[in-house]
Amino acid sequence: MVVNLKSKKRLVSRVTGVGVHRVWFDSERLDDIADAITRENIRSLITAKTIKIKSFKGTSRGRAKQKRIQKSKRGTTAGSKKGKKGARVGKKQLYVKKIRSLRNLLKIVKDRKEITNEQFWALYKKVGGNTVRNKAHLRTLIEDVKSKQKS
Repeated sequence: MVVNLKSKKRLVSRVTGVGVHRVWFDSERLDDIADAITRENIRSLITAKTIKIKSFKGTSRGRAKQKRIQKSKRGTTAGSKKGKKGARVGKKQLYVKKIRSLRNLLKIVKDRKEITNEQFWALYKKVGGNTVRNKAHLRTLIEDVKSKQKS
């Protein structure tokens, strides 16, 4: 006799907290499953291995990872680059990165009391006005300010 166990599967999925499709019934013990009407009965059948929960099958990310690795390798050499220098990293992003690093260096020098507050602000304005090319240039300007201060 074939018994409709749809409601039992629903009950098991609620008890265990898994989807209905992961519930497996032992085909030889279907009568016991049909008789189980309480959650406690269901739990006892799970411990008796009459009802099993299939393991979760996820989507394999293997191919996706491989594709990402291939993509990262491709087109990074000098001959493959097309467009201007600013096409890959924007001018503004470069500017912001440069200014932040220069201002940070200035702050460190001021905190160490190597330059005065007035000198700091003079250099800060130069940095903001894009007069300073890079960190090395800023260091030379700081050294010039220090040497003027001593003499």
